[in-house]
Amino acid sequence: MTTDTTTKSPEAASVPPPGAAPAPKRAARGHRRLLTRRDRFTLALMAGVPTVLHVALVWVTALASIALAFTTWDGIGFDSIKWVGLENFKQLFNDNPQFWPAVQHNVIWFVVLILIPTPLGLFLAVQLDKNIRFSRVYQTAFFLPVVISMACIGFVWQLVYNPDTGLINSIVGANKPGHYIDWIGDPDLNLWAVLVAASWRHTGYMMILYLAGLKGVDPSLREASALDGANEWQTFKNVIFPTLRPTNTVVLVVTVIEALRAFDLVFVFNKGAQGTELLSILVTNNIIGESSRIGYGSAIAVVLLVISLVVIVPYLVATFRKERRS
Repeated sequence: MTTDTTTKSPEAASVPPPGAAPAPKRAARGHRRLLTRRDRFTLALMAGVPTVLHVALVWVTALASIALAFTTWDGIGFDSIKWVGLENFKQLFNDNPQFWPAVQHNVIWFVVLILIPTPLGLFLAVQLDKNIRFSRVYQTAFFLPVVISMACIGFVWQLVYNPDTGLINSIVGANKPGHYIDWIGDPDLNLWAVLVAASWRHTGYMMILYLAGLKGVDPSLREASALDGANEWQTFKNVIFPTLRPTNTVVLVVTVIEALRAFDLVFVFNKGAQGTELLSILVTNNIIGESSRIGYGSAIAVVLLVISLVVIVPYLVATFRKERRS
């Protein structure tokens, strides 16, 4: 009895017999597409729309303002745009009686915010960092003005400063005819009255920033200071406060930005007139006011932009250098 052994080659083994259905093709190995066409479209839509809006509303408008600062334009038709060079800036620095008072008021705004609400916010943050009872309630109460619209804050403080029925005049007894204190209409008082309202809001902002910085302080530093016999004030002055240097930088930049972009609170009070002139108010009055001097208003906006960059650019450079070193 003999057995015939047939040796089949791999090629022959892979060929299906006649009449048999072809074997299904195996999926190609390698890179697999994780995103379908619909996923890619959705991702492009979600990332593209915000990008287009940001470029159109921020970068394009900023570049357009810089270009229009060297022109004169009444806003009616692009044919009326005329190149005037530095004429707008010359007129701004030499012939505008409101420009330098507005700059002075912005500087006063910054000085007041950095000297009053900033230390007060730091004090509140230090107290809340001690994990006292109802700490969350206090944080919410102090931070609540920050999340409220500045326009709403302006309306609230208008009621407080009302000469007839306002809280302050009622307390000091100046709500009677002939004894009114006009906190908003008096040029010697209205700027300081607005700054009180701005400081009320800014205190909560500073409190949250410093509280976040205090939460990042290493507890071992406090323990080491206590072992060395330092009291609470010495520990804060020599150990805690130096570690808050990054937070202090952020606070400084934020305060400068808040001082330069101050607008809505003043506009609600008295539209930036009679002693409350600000650069942002001048920009608005010239661009969308009755005169519609868009080129002149853009020149003021460029000055405001340059002042902002003088403060922000060094901060960004220092931050990027620190990240590269780390």
